[in-house]
Amino acid sequence: MTDQQNPQQSNPRPPIAPLFNDSVNQSLEGPKNRGSELRFIFQVGWELLKGLRKLHFVGPCVTVFGSARFKEGHPYYEMARQAGRAIRELGFTVMTGGGPGIMEAANRGAFETGGRSVGCNIRLPFEQQPNPYLHTSVTINFFFVRKVLLLKYSYAFVVLPGGWGTMDELFETLTLVQTGVIQQFPVVLMGKDYYQPLMAFMEDMKKRGTISEKDLGLVCLTDDIDEAQQHIQTYVQQNYKVISRRKPLWWLLEKV
Repeated sequence: MTDQQNPQQSNPRPPIAPLFNDSVNQSLEGPKNRGSELRFIFQVGWELLKGLRKLHFVGPCVTVFGSARFKEGHPYYEMARQAGRAIRELGFTVMTGGGPGIMEAANRGAFETGGRSVGCNIRLPFEQQPNPYLHTSVTINFFFVRKVLLLKYSYAFVVLPGGWGTMDELFETLTLVQTGVIQQFPVVLMGKDYYQPLMAFMEDMKKRGTISEKDLGLVCLTDDIDEAQQHIQTYVQQNYKVISRRKPLWWLLEKV
């Protein structure tokens, strides 16, 4: 009786030719010439400077993330609008990506109740116009610069249902908190029916040992506006002190 043959032994993989040959100075298109790279460095620096100057005096912010596709009348739109009002009640400026949908609703909630409303928009191949509920707005060309600015001026994130962009912002923030790059930063997920499968996925990650119980505790999942408001308030009161507002310096041509 012969041993059963291993399918991989009976059907060996054919040899694969390399896509390029490093030994003869070949590479792949990708990194540009030195002049292009230097120009990119200056473009990024200018974008950061533009954003920092525009947002420096907007005050402490809570940023709200979510899909641009939910229109007025949708339950998630109304939830975001209420979240904007609740954030304003805490004294924070409401910051969003500045576009329509969830972003518009959160800005609107603050705007309609006398709060300050700010947008940090992104220039896309298809134009995303700033929503009409903004006191201050800046448009950025690079996603990563925009995320730096949103995080820099925020004391908490409120994340409503959204797509790839929202997930990108959520998980990058959780990674920064988990690794200690930023600390004492509350993240509130709103939309239990939408995010329950994601929380179940996170629970499975914990069971498999890829995240810890502590990591799972970085997220507060709720549909209750009061609970979300209290969660942010507690974090801020425990970890920050009130200071005098910064004043613009005339010799830097700064404006409030």
